[in-house]
Formats: sequence, C-alpha cells, structure tokens
Amino acid sequence: MTHESAQRTVLGDVEILRIVEWQGPFAAARDLVPAAPAETWRDNEDWLAPDHWQPEDDRAVMALQTWVLRSGGRTVVVDTGVGDGRERPGSPQFHHWQGDFPGLLERAGVRPEDVDVVVNTHLHADHVGWNTRPADGSAGDWVPTFPNAEYLVPAADDAHFGPDNAYGGGLRQDDRLVYEDSVAPVHRAGRTLLWDGAHRIDEHLTLESAPGHTPGSAVLRLASRGERAVFVGDLLHSPVQILDPTHNSCFCMDPAAASASRRRILERAADERELVVPAHFGGSGTAEVRREGSGFRLVGRDPSGPSPVRR
Repeated sequence: MTHESAQRTVLGDVEILRIVEWQGPFAAARDLVPAAPAETWRDNEDWLAPDHWQPEDDRAVMALQTWVLRSGGRTVVVDTGVGDGRERPGSPQFHHWQGDFPGLLERAGVRPEDVDVVVNTHLHADHVGWNTRPADGSAGDWVPTFPNAEYLVPAADDAHFGPDNAYGGGLRQDDRLVYEDSVAPVHRAGRTLLWDGAHRIDEHLTLESAPGHTPGSAVLRLASRGERAVFVGDLLHSPVQILDPTHNSCFCMDPAAASASRRRILERAADERELVVPAHFGGSGTAEVRREGSGFRLVGRDPSGPSPVRR
C-alpha cells in the first residue's frame, strides 16, 4: 500500500513535519522481531492491527518516512529514506526503489537548498538514501541532495561502514554500496560532521548515542517549553518491542547493547513524558509509554487487556 503524505504538528517552539513515502506490510512479524512469540501479536491484535500488524498473513506493517523539524530558524531533516535507483542486490525491497521523496518535500514546503542540517540516526540503507542525488540526473556521480546542509553522522557508524572498517570483519555488499553512493560523496563535498557521545544542534535539539542496532545508532531529543519528544530511529521497529524491550529486530547488530539502549530510552521517555517517535511506525507514527510495575505500557491501551511483559 502506497501512502504518500505530509503531516504537521508543533511541540513547544518546534514545528514537526512527517513525510510518509510508503506504508504497508513489510515482513513476516516473527522474521522482523524473532523473539516476540505468536501469542504476543495475537493477544494484542486489537491495537496492533491494522497500523502495525496484518493478522491475516502475519506480516508487520511499517512506514518509510522522514521527519523534518523547524527549530530556531533552521530546517533539520531526520533520516533520508532509501533513495531512487540504488543498487541494493541484497535488499530486494530497496533494490532500484522508485519513490517521490523530492516531490513530497516540495509539496510540504521544504526546498533542498533551504535545509540546514541532515541527521542520519544510523547508516542503514533506508536512512541515508536521499543524502545524495545524481549530479547529472543519472546514477554514477553522486552529490549532496541538500547542498547547504551540515550532515551529522555518528562517528562509530562511519568507522564501521566506511572503507577502513575499523571494527573488523567483512561488510555486506549492500553496506559497501550504501556507503559509496550515500555517505562518501557527502564526505568528499565537505558537508559531514562526525560526532560521538552527544551533540547539541540547538537549544531544543540534542543527539545522543544509543548503540546496538548499529555501533553508532543515535536518538534525537527534542525539549521545548515543557514539551518533549525522542526520535529513536531503528531502536524500535514494532510496538511489541515496547512491551518487551529485550525483543530486538532481526537487523540489530549487537543484540545485548540494542536491548540495553532500548530499555534506557524507554525508561526516560516514560519518566519525562517524552513522545516516542520511531523511524518506521505506521499509524500516527508515534507512541506514548508509561511504566507499569516493572514493565511498560502504551498510553491508550485498554487496561483490561494483556498485562505488560515484566523485566
């Protein structure tokens, strides 16, 4: 199901645009989150379906989307999708993808030359694709899509996926291709800032390392006039990971670290009433979480429903 749209909201002094390029069934539920048992999905069907799960064929529903923040007079793009026409032979769903990301931005009033900051929460294919565009309209010579922007890239991910591969071991072909067409050209153009630990963008926005999904995976915190949100990238692929933060996605490179980061981020979100904004949630695209006993629950769930998973 294709679902192209832009939605607007405001938290404090920050305007948020949600740019949805695609939404629909993506993968078998237990392929995506292998540790989540079938009964977790079935027992929570009343709120997982249809936005997060398609029960008739047991497939997880996800969205391909970008978040654009207008903060302090600047425009910040959070993750840039798959990109068109990319060679991704190991990822059939992204191989030679064709979408309308530039058109969606334009219709939302976002011109590439007006973007000041691009945040890559991590360097997977569906988060960096529109970092670049073909210089002459055809693939092969890539230049930054956002020519005036500073691209904020986690240093640990750059070290892992870059040509020196400082973390050791081989990279998948797709990982090398992603770096070559969507990251290296931004380096060559002198538009990249590598960061580690934490990085403040402005008075409202701060990046924070949350490793595990990838070595440099990050979250972006928003705090403005008492309102808060945390953009968590791929720390969450499905709400079933909120019910049990030990449930990693099949894409998490370091499961133990990913689980620890997920719990830490959810604990703070519950305690500080941060709106949780994952990269791929369908429906509203967001979640509110609260502690319940030693676990978590989602705001709006029927309290008479299944109990949350305990630590």
